[in-house]
Amino acid sequence: MTEHAAPRWAFLTNHARALICIARDPGARLREIGERVGITERAAHRIVAELLAAGYITRTRDGRRNRYTVNADLPLPDPIARDQNVGDLLTLLATTDPPPLRTESAAAGAPASGSSALRASTPAIRR
Repeated sequence: MTEHAAPRWAFLTNHARALICIARDPGARLREIGERVGITERAAHRIVAELLAAGYITRTRDGRRNRYTVNADLPLPDPIARDQNVGDLLTLLATTDPPPLRTESAAAGAPASGSSALRASTPAIRR
């Protein structure tokens, strides 16, 4: 792999990506979720149905549209990360202001420049 080539794999599953899309835009259509995640609308429908069935999101009708709410208190469905909940993941990945980068000075105990508390701008997350 060259120095600037992107890997052909990803850290997040399509389920996690869809959940992040829903947290950022609770009124997103399945077509929009599919486009953002890079999957078909049919695959987005299947993933949203699985997230609903597992209780990670709830759906309410808003006229002819659906609105989703993320249930942030549920544990992550991962054997390594069971001690973390969905809200922890979304705080990291679904905020509009990303967390400050960890620099070597921050690792040595000095505060990172420009560091601020994470602000969750995801009103559709229920704790």
